[in-house]
Amino acid sequence: MANDDRDVLTVLKAELRFLENGGYRRCPGAPWRPQFIFEDSCTCINHERREPLLPCRECILMHFVPPDCRDEQIPCRHIPLNKEGFTLDTYYRLGNFEEGEAAVRDWLRRKIHELETVAPREKRV
Repeated sequence: MANDDRDVLTVLKAELRFLENGGYRRCPGAPWRPQFIFEDSCTCINHERREPLLPCRECILMHFVPPDCRDEQIPCRHIPLNKEGFTLDTYYRLGNFEEGEAAVRDWLRRKIHELETVAPREKRV
């Protein structure tokens, strides 16, 4: 699975900071299109990368993608964000950006808390 050698806690904290600082609400590189959570931040292993793109299976977020969704075109859109099992894909299809953003914010806070308190001495994910 993931060949991404970044620390998962560091990545999740950076993603939360990016989200809370309005990073998805301003994108000078592509102001004409909606922003995609995870894909349009430094969390994505292909963010601002030109060809050749790295396969998503190498991304650190794959640890959170259910096994049956790992072959999806954009696997990070299939991370379950809440107890109902809603994903970014769910919000993109049925909700709105604000709902998806709030769900990701809550998920990030829970995961960060879990990593900091449940297994602080273990190797993270």
